[in-house]
Amino acid sequence: MGQVIESLARASGERANDRGATARRLLGELRPFRRQLALIFALIVVGAAAQAGAPWLISRAIDRDILGGDRAGLAITMLQLLAVYGVGALATRGQVYRVGVTGQHVLANIRGRLFEQFQRLPLRYFDRRPVGDLMSRVINDVDTLNQLLSQGLTQLLGSLFSLIGIVIAMLFLNWRLALASFTIIPVMLLTTNFFAGRARRAFRRTRETVGDVTAELQEEIVGVREAQAFNRTERNISEFRRSNAANRDANVQATGVTAAFAPAIDVLSTLATAIVLGYGAFLVLRGQLTVGLLGAFLIYVQQFFRPIQLVSQVYTQAQAALAGSERIYAVLDEEREPADPPGTPDLGPVAGAIAFDRVDFAYAPGQPVLREVSFAVEPGQTIALVGRTGAGKTTIANLIPRFYDVTGGAVRIDGRDLRAVTRASLRGQIAMVLQEPFLFSGTIADNIAYGRAGATREEIEGAARAVDAHDFIAALPDGYDTALGEGGGTLSQGQRQLLSFARAVLADPRILILDEATSNIDTRTEAIIQAALGRLLAGRTSVVIAHRLSTIRGADQILVIEAGRIVERGTHDELLALDGHYAALYRRQFREPRPLPAESAAKELVG
Repeated sequence: MGQVIESLARASGERANDRGATARRLLGELRPFRRQLALIFALIVVGAAAQAGAPWLISRAIDRDILGGDRAGLAITMLQLLAVYGVGALATRGQVYRVGVTGQHVLANIRGRLFEQFQRLPLRYFDRRPVGDLMSRVINDVDTLNQLLSQGLTQLLGSLFSLIGIVIAMLFLNWRLALASFTIIPVMLLTTNFFAGRARRAFRRTRETVGDVTAELQEEIVGVREAQAFNRTERNISEFRRSNAANRDANVQATGVTAAFAPAIDVLSTLATAIVLGYGAFLVLRGQLTVGLLGAFLIYVQQFFRPIQLVSQVYTQAQAALAGSERIYAVLDEEREPADPPGTPDLGPVAGAIAFDRVDFAYAPGQPVLREVSFAVEPGQTIALVGRTGAGKTTIANLIPRFYDVTGGAVRIDGRDLRAVTRASLRGQIAMVLQEPFLFSGTIADNIAYGRAGATREEIEGAARAVDAHDFIAALPDGYDTALGEGGGTLSQGQRQLLSFARAVLADPRILILDEATSNIDTRTEAIIQAALGRLLAGRTSVVIAHRLSTIRGADQILVIEAGRIVERGTHDELLALDGHYAALYRRQFREPRPLPAESAAKELVG
């Protein structure tokens, strides 16, 4: 049995762009469950044998016991028939249970691999895919496999073995009548093939459209505040209706295809019954067939097409499951963030010196984002990045923890190229505080300790006190044990930001990256956070992306980024004196007049 599964799964390394390869890969998921599969197949064989044997017992009861007047023999035959049906029922119950258990293990394994894959994919993968579509693959597409593995697989395998048992029994009892009834099989195969291609295309479309619906739904729920603020609700409703209608139409089309398949099989079943009844009656009249065997054959014909009718129902599940599997394997086949080469050393403790050496970077080939960027930060210094939106500030910050690798030049910490050390050891030295702080479901204490597993309550409270977050936390009904919903629940923007600062303090990094960390808070909260920032930055090398220039006046060095290049650098006072890009940004933000040249100022005073 293991060899059969192995042979069916040989294509497990292929990408999921071929339905046959996808089916083989899906079967390959069963490889770890060889013993369970052997038991399931044994139960299926027992059930199929019971189903094939029952009509033969009925024919014997008619020909030998009823027509022969053997009451005792009839009683014995009925007991045998009861035993056969009982064994068949127990075997069916066992196989349904075992398939369900095995299927749930397979599904749990797939979900686990998907989650692990999402955790290990490079950030550029998420840059171009909506979260809702990825959620649809984990939930909706995996659910289609649940329906197949928990229900459909049992029916499919049971039907297959029942067909084999029925064919053998029919050939054994009367090969002429069996061959006559089998004349319908070529027509049945052509009919099945006709519907297969159409169903395959229809169900692929249903999986695509349900992904679109989930992605749009997730996006609009998250952005409902913006939708209401910009009076977009009616337009969003209209656009969602179009996506929803496309999904409805795709499902209607798929349902139409499968709905036509079952009646076609019914017509073929009726035709086969007519063939058996007509030809069988002819054989009975000629004395070449008994009445009991004719009755058994009529039962066999009905049983022959009943598994096919079940297969037509399972076929719907199978097509949906294969379409979902294609989308699942498309994720699993994505290239992960490259692993560190064997033997790559850890970064180890660092002083915190950062150097960019003629760095080029592009998210897509031929579309450079950074060009010839070079600068150095000494341990403990604070460097600020300013410039217009899209200038490349966040990209520079993302290169430091190696969320992306440079396409030219090098980024170094303490003189070591980041590509020459393990990512885990590098990121263990860095903490980030973003413009939109992300808080996870759980308690406030859990969120503060997110970057340092095993932190004590005293350490958590100490980190909160360091950034002036302790007082508002203590005022909450459950204090540090207050449970937060997704995104932080009812906490204000400033409170969420203070928690993210506390998280960074507890992680105790040598390098701290602040990406617009104070841009979304009011001036009162900014004053609290500025005091917290002073303690947070002390003794650490810091890279600060700032929109509010008031927050970076004390930076050791300010870089002005324009179109992926450093166009100015210096301290706050030096850049104001330079009267260039930074000075223009500063005046625009604080509405200060452009200083007049000394000669012009003197003339104005004289005038």
